[in-house]
Amino acid sequence: QVQLVESGGGLVQAGGSLILSCVASGRTFSSYAMGWFRQPPGKERELVAAISRSGHTTYYADSVKGRFTISRENAKNTLYLQMNTLKPADTAVYYCAASQAADSTPIVVRQYDYWGQGTQVTVSS
Repeated sequence: QVQLVESGGGLVQAGGSLILSCVASGRTFSSYAMGWFRQPPGKERELVAAISRSGHTTYYADSVKGRFTISRENAKNTLYLQMNTLKPADTAVYYCAASQAADSTPIVVRQYDYWGQGTQVTVSS
C-alpha cells in the first residue's frame, strides 16, 4: 500500500505557471506507474498525464500537451506536474494516483489503485 499527499495548488492568473508535487510513503514508490488526474466542478475525473515506473515513458491528454510536464524522482518518492501557460479551463481539483497495472502509462481511472486527497488549482481570466 502507498499513501499519497499532493501540494502546490493555488490561485494563478491565466498564462501563469504552477508546480504540483505528490509525495508517496509506504511501499516502494518506483514499483508504481503514476498519474495526475483532475476533476473540474460538475465533471468527471480525467487523466492529465501518466508516467512509467522508470520515468522514461510519459503520456499526456491532448488538452495539456506542450503546456504540462510530468516527472518523477524515485529517490525522493516524489511525483511532479509542471503546468505552464495555464488557462481558466485548467481549473480543477488535481489528484495524483498510483497504479499497479502492467501498462507502462495507464490512462484509465480504474487502473489506478491509490489516490491522494487532491489539491485545488484555480486559474483566473
